[in-house]
Amino acid sequence: MTKLPDLEAWAIFAKVAETGSFAKAAAELGLSQPTISKAITRLESRLKINLFHRTSRRMSLTASGEAALERAARILTEGETVEAEVTEQSRTLRGGIRVAAPMSFGISHLAPALPDFMAKHPEVVLDLHFSDEIIDMVAQGFDMAVRISSLPDSSLLARRLCNVRLQVVGSPAYFERYGHPQHPRDLAAHRALRYVNARAGEAWRFTHPRHGEFSQVVPTALRVNNAEALAPAIKAGLGLAMQPEFLTLEDLKTGALMTTLDGWAVPSIALHVVTPPGRTRPMRVQAFIEFLVDQFSNAPWAETGEGRGRTR
Repeated sequence: MTKLPDLEAWAIFAKVAETGSFAKAAAELGLSQPTISKAITRLESRLKINLFHRTSRRMSLTASGEAALERAARILTEGETVEAEVTEQSRTLRGGIRVAAPMSFGISHLAPALPDFMAKHPEVVLDLHFSDEIIDMVAQGFDMAVRISSLPDSSLLARRLCNVRLQVVGSPAYFERYGHPQHPRDLAAHRALRYVNARAGEAWRFTHPRHGEFSQVVPTALRVNNAEALAPAIKAGLGLAMQPEFLTLEDLKTGALMTTLDGWAVPSIALHVVTPPGRTRPMRVQAFIEFLVDQFSNAPWAETGEGRGRTR
């Protein structure tokens, strides 16, 4: 297997040649003088040549050193340039942000918020991927993801933006025909329109201040992998669905949908921003996270454990 070139040693060689001294090169690079000396010795041993003539009074390049200097100086310059450019991008709002988000929330809420961020930060390039599947952020190269769930234990770094209330909803026509369930056990006689990516599984879980917890499996009439796709069947009176309030709020206001089992609470889920572990976030990524906090922590459908409002 071919060994990689010793780029660090070549960059040190270029700096020694530029300054004419191991001591001066060490000072400019912030390294110890023995480190500088070892790097040059390492190069010379590897190449089996001398790069410098050394005497007690002066040091000068050999013919081999002269021949190598131009390219070595280019290595040093390119390395300094790329580090400066990357550092600058991490400190200023410029460059790309690769974001994953759930389909329904992404289209109905995240996408409408983007123009404000883009107008404020025209040099940031947003690359958004909408999907309800849980992606591998590290393997697929995402800077961040928006997730709506009760997050399992994970190595990802998560920031909760707000809680999201889940409600059992149906159309007025459905309730006129089948009536409102009075207890979760009554759901056994109803029909569920189900979002298959929900972590709760087949049983719908509820809590009550007096009666405690209760789970009920509801016969399923429809399964979809995108919660927004349930809306036509719900409005057509074909069943009940457990939906996040950010999808139902407007229809609840107009009366197109109604909630049921209002005395029973459904365990809420939360809107999170997650980022890969072990990375320093560029400022552009941190700025986008703060933008999402401002956009969604006070949304009409956002709530905390104590009620609606800001969650930090």
